[in-house]
Amino acid sequence: MRMQKRLGGFLTAVALIGMMLGFAGFARAQAKEVVIGVLYPMTGPSAQIGIDALNVIQVALDIINNDVDVNLPLGKGVGLPRLGNAKVRIVKVDHQGKPEIGLAEAERLITQEKVHALFGAYFSSVTNTASQVAERMGIPFLNADSSSPGLTERGFKWFFRTSPHDEHFSVVMFDFMKDLEKKRNVQFKSVAILNEDTTFGTDSSKVQEALAKKYNYQVAAKIAFRAGTTSLDAEVGRMKSANADVFLPSLYTSDAMLLTRTMRNLDYNPKLLIAQNAGYTDPKFVTEMGKDAEAAITRAPFALDLAARKPLIPVVNDMFKKLSGGRDMADVSARVFTGFLTLVDAINRAGSTDPAAIQKALKETSLPADQLLMPWTGVKFDDKGQNIGVRAILQQLQGGSYHTIYPFDLALKEAIYPLPAWSQRK
Repeated sequence: MRMQKRLGGFLTAVALIGMMLGFAGFARAQAKEVVIGVLYPMTGPSAQIGIDALNVIQVALDIINNDVDVNLPLGKGVGLPRLGNAKVRIVKVDHQGKPEIGLAEAERLITQEKVHALFGAYFSSVTNTASQVAERMGIPFLNADSSSPGLTERGFKWFFRTSPHDEHFSVVMFDFMKDLEKKRNVQFKSVAILNEDTTFGTDSSKVQEALAKKYNYQVAAKIAFRAGTTSLDAEVGRMKSANADVFLPSLYTSDAMLLTRTMRNLDYNPKLLIAQNAGYTDPKFVTEMGKDAEAAITRAPFALDLAARKPLIPVVNDMFKKLSGGRDMADVSARVFTGFLTLVDAINRAGSTDPAAIQKALKETSLPADQLLMPWTGVKFDDKGQNIGVRAILQQLQGGSYHTIYPFDLALKEAIYPLPAWSQRK
């Protein structure tokens, strides 16, 4: 009898423990709030990028947390349905474009703010350090806008990137050059490569140099400079002397503006300028450079003028303009929007804020093309965490705004060729 009582008491205790664990799991799954740490530059020369990123994330939060009823992940209903309609909150960090700040803030977000995932960080160098912290601590990190190819070559298990990287982008540049040669009956013999010396610029120049050799173009000049420099006279002088047909710069906003002014001052006139995004798609660059930036070409994964093919673009852009004082979305903000929704959709599908459950859901992601602003086939990650549904495009500044010029089947404007000489610009 005593044995039966002891056994009964033991089983009751086991049952109670099981119920407690069950309730704990249920409470976790039914979390009232999902917290995501967001790292972007909000001061310094690239501050506008960070401001736009935060604004477009707010658009995404409005869609997620409220019943907006659009054909986007979590566009219908309130909150995250598989977590008891939990709302999403962000904790934002200004990393100032400095890798050491990104690293320290990533640690703080995880250990003190108790975020369930990290998101950011635009600068490849900052994404590199911040994601190392996430990897070490076993927290999902989703990147929407850093283009260094090496970020998905580190063997990381907690890192995911929705956007194309520099190799995807650079290939479309060289394909364009070859196709333009056929279309316009011209021939390009050489390229000149200029890059700033961060992870982004260095990796970009390596990829472009390798592709130039693959596509049988001579690399007439390959020059690196210190990011944030006060003068590019010597570098532009060397570019002018090299006299390459195509100029390929990789640099951020302040350096892109300095480069443009220096090219004008030194009367440097390549036949084509094809930029590796970054500063060239910052709305601040377009506004401040005005006609001096006309006919510059940049790679991109997004374009507003694709609205005819992507009806979601004007819907989201209108929401963004209300928060940004009338500014339109640009390339980076569109990528941020897509990446953030991808992350939150995975958290909802996980039905939990447990890091391993979110990681598993990210690996199983399969978003269709019709739920994206981007001209991609979808979002689906390979074993390295890289989205394999990406597709890059080229845009050219014409009349003060960017227009899609390549691939030719998506083009909405004919490419201006050659680049107008400074003496022809008014």
